[in-house]
Amino acid sequence: MSGLNASLGYFLAVVIFATLVRTLFNKWPRLHFMAEFASSFMLVACWLEVQTIVEVGEWAGGLGPDVTATMLLVVLLTHGVISGGASGNPSLAVQKFLQLEDSALSTLLTVAAQFLGSHAGLLAAGFYWRLELTDMHMIKNLMSSECTTSLQVPVLQGFSTECICAIVFHLLCLSLKRRSALIGLPLVALLRTLLSHSARRYTSAFMNPSLAYGLTFHCPGFTFTEYAVVYWLSSFTGMTLALLLYMGHIPRMFAKNLLYFQKTRFRVPKGDKAEKKKL
Repeated sequence: MSGLNASLGYFLAVVIFATLVRTLFNKWPRLHFMAEFASSFMLVACWLEVQTIVEVGEWAGGLGPDVTATMLLVVLLTHGVISGGASGNPSLAVQKFLQLEDSALSTLLTVAAQFLGSHAGLLAAGFYWRLELTDMHMIKNLMSSECTTSLQVPVLQGFSTECICAIVFHLLCLSLKRRSALIGLPLVALLRTLLSHSARRYTSAFMNPSLAYGLTFHCPGFTFTEYAVVYWLSSFTGMTLALLLYMGHIPRMFAKNLLYFQKTRFRVPKGDKAEKKKL
């Protein structure tokens, strides 16, 4: 139980830090992309601790799968509430760019801040593990140099798994875009938890390039290029396909609807048709 208490204290510290960073940079509108730094930092730092509980806590701390799944759901819900409009997900940032909702420069700064926040979250978690506050964290610190990769299948199968999960995730996000956050946040958090749990023996279904970078790119077993194909290329491919399926076109690339025909709302009156025939 002491391990769980230490983890809860760590989660609280990460959330407070991310909230302070977000509040601080909200005073400068030109630095709005720093909210993405805080969002990505919080997501990676907290998910790494959940990952620790999954890998070590189940046999070193007596924490079962139900506890880890519940903690992941709570982390995702808290992340959604604290981050507000900041997603901490480069795929969603690029999606806004493709929908003509953001400029190229703003998107580039946002993505850079997200990856920087991811790396900062990885460093923060490593520092916390080195404190060795519990047996679970002592074991994790010893294992940190030889961590277990989340990619448990060949590259092609991993790419397909992440791509399919990304399509489902982005379709849900697009359909909930204009809905209340009270409905959208729990549904998105629940979907991500279910997909992550279902795909834990494949890729863990991160559906987030910066999150995958912080959680598994440093683990041995695959090259950087192979990780990039599975977790970066698949996420952007899935996002693009989801946008195409949802809208019928990609506004940044095509103005014409490629998949769906739009019927005109205005019909010519029958009387006008008869007059034209007489003429």
